[in-house]
Amino acid sequence: MTITRSKATNASVFGERFQIRDKYKLFLMALPFLILAFVFSYLPLYGWIYAFYDYRPGIPLKDSEYMGFYWFTSMFSNEIRQQEILRVMTNTFAMSSLSILTSVLPVIFAVFLTEIRSSLFKRIVQTLTTVPNFISWVLVYSFAFMLFSVDNGFVNNLLLSLGWIDRPMNILASADHTWLKMTMWEVWKTLGWGAIMYIAAITSIDQELYEAARVDGAGRYRLMWHVTVPGIMPTYFVLLLLSIANFINMGFDQFYVFSNAINMSSIEVLDLYVYNIGMLNSNFSFATAVSLLKSIVSVVLLFAANLLSKLIRGENII
Repeated sequence: MTITRSKATNASVFGERFQIRDKYKLFLMALPFLILAFVFSYLPLYGWIYAFYDYRPGIPLKDSEYMGFYWFTSMFSNEIRQQEILRVMTNTFAMSSLSILTSVLPVIFAVFLTEIRSSLFKRIVQTLTTVPNFISWVLVYSFAFMLFSVDNGFVNNLLLSLGWIDRPMNILASADHTWLKMTMWEVWKTLGWGAIMYIAAITSIDQELYEAARVDGAGRYRLMWHVTVPGIMPTYFVLLLLSIANFINMGFDQFYVFSNAINMSSIEVLDLYVYNIGMLNSNFSFATAVSLLKSIVSVVLLFAANLLSKLIRGENII
């Protein structure tokens, strides 16, 4: 009996040592990524200090005038800047809302894509819809210019030859329906890439559920609605809540390349506004203050999304 207990104790100690060594190995594997995150995500946060000074390029920060919270209060005390912030926030929230509303499209695309019987055709469709995600927004704008250019655009030439319009339409330099146009370009670029997560979730669904549903007489569309859709809903809600937490970060590249003097009032989102104020107007301190405010709003939305996840799903995302 004593020998048996001794063997059990030795096995327990050996198992604990193995788990400790395993944890160290996992930590060392994750260490390079932690270093990269620190260098590129946390170390630049030192730049927030510029929001409290009247910084001018070429003048050391220690010689710059300390302004305190002046740049933060000027966002709301200055009527012109207050209107600019309101306009930019309206553009950001409007296009972010449209992006969230269209987040269901990759789900629908993934469900129907997995229903395609021909594996060759399925791979072709998935490849063609995923490739645009790896194309830069500069090339996307070049493609859009080739299609909608006033002079030699394919769409204008086609509509003119059909007699549907009398003169070319300047679609790219128009402020009409800018929010909708930017949303459609984003959907075209990210549809295939966004569906990858849902395709992976569909493949992980237990096949016995499909077999049991077929035994009960479920057809193809009932299988999709009662088995596939509920199986990917947890993945959809997690990604949706993360999108809500990232609500105010609309990005910069897309709006920068599509912006011009005509549509600037409706296409200028918060990130583009920070660039224009900081780089074009050389007001780095005010641009840093706006960027810092954006970060605070993003953190608040993250915790709000986490609370919403806890109330609805009973699980935290952070």
